Order: sequence, then C-alpha cells, then structure tokens
Amino acid sequence: MPPTVESFLNSFTRTLDEPVRDHLKNVYACLSLSLIVAAAGAYVHMFTEILSASFLTVLATTGLLLTLLCIPDNDKNRNLRIGLLLGIAFFSGMGMGPLLEIVVQINPQIVMTSFIGTAVLFGCFSAAALTARRGQWLYLGGTLMTMLASLIVLSLANIFLGSQLIFQAYLYLGLLIMCGFVLYDTQLIIEKRLAGDKDFVTHSIDLFIDFIGIFRRLMVILSQKEEQSRKKKD
Repeated sequence: MPPTVESFLNSFTRTLDEPVRDHLKNVYACLSLSLIVAAAGAYVHMFTEILSASFLTVLATTGLLLTLLCIPDNDKNRNLRIGLLLGIAFFSGMGMGPLLEIVVQINPQIVMTSFIGTAVLFGCFSAAALTARRGQWLYLGGTLMTMLASLIVLSLANIFLGSQLIFQAYLYLGLLIMCGFVLYDTQLIIEKRLAGDKDFVTHSIDLFIDFIGIFRRLMVILSQKEEQSRKKKD
C-alpha cells in the first residue's frame, strides 16, 4: 500500500471512533448509490422518451425530499427512506438532462472530465475534513451560508443586468462555496453522529447536493473554455 494511502487510513482510524467510521461508510454507500441512480435519471432524459426534465421534475424532487424529512429514521422505515433518497437522486439527475444535452453538443468529453474533476475535488476536501481535528471546519458554516445567500441575490440581479462578469463570478464563487460545503458538511455529519444522530440517509443528501453542485459548475466552466478555444481557432 502506498505510504500516502496508508498514512491517510491510519489518520482516519486515529481521528474517528469505530461507530463514526461505520456511519460514514453507510453515508458514502448511500452517496455512491445516489450518484448511480442520478446518472440513470440523466440517461432517461437524454436517450428515452419515457420522461424528460420539466417543472414536474422539480416538484417531484421537492415532494420526495419533504416526505423523506418527515419520516422518522428507524429500522422499520429504513428501506422506505432509502427508496425516497433514490427517487430524489433519479429526478435530480433527470433535472440535469437539459444542461447535459448542451454540454454534449459542445464536446461529449466534457461530461467525463467534469465528473473526474468533481470526484477529485470532492475526495480531496472530504479527506481534509476526515483527517482534520474535530470541529476544525465547522466555523465555515456561517460564512458559507452568507456567501451562498449573496450568490443567490447576485444571480437574481443578473437576470436584469445580464452581466457576463457577474455570471463568471457566480460560477467560480459557487464552485468555491460548494467545495467549502464539502468540508463543512463532512465534519457536521461526524458531529451529528457523535451526538447520537444515526440518520445516514439524510446525511448523504447533504453530500449529494455538494457533489452535484460542483459537477454542474465544472461542466459550465469547461464548456465555456471549449467554446472560447474554438473561437480563437476560427
């Protein structure tokens, strides 16, 4: 085993107790399954005529999320809650269909490049959160929420302003904020488990949102760079 991987695993073992490690395994298992189902949802939108992204997709995602949050976490409801989680992932993936169609028309390789880049960023920031001392990144919570609120206001204002500079700031700041949320949410999940919260299904949703947020922004950024490169060649 490479020294870097071995040192990470040793640090992971020293920093976190076994119940927390087991909880995180369940969280990441749900996250991985959610990403697979989200990919299936995107495929359904792009390559079949069964369903397509629409306002109903947003309503379905919101409805399933609210239902999941209303159902208490226990052994009897666990399979139902996991099913709701996968439903959320499926409709979220379907909702990405229109963006994926645009990106594929520009360059299909951007999708895979964005996914690999997202996986690398997500993995690095997750590792930093898991091996850091307890609660080190929780102070980011207030700052990230403030930045996120400001970003939303900025994007709404840009509907009327139509500024390319503001749009670029929205993309890159948004990417930075989502990476920060990976740090924050990962350590928050650890703290919740230490406090007795064993709801790994709900905890995985936070990381799923972070992953999708990074993936979306990377696709847009890389698509813009591809178009700019083509214009220079022309």
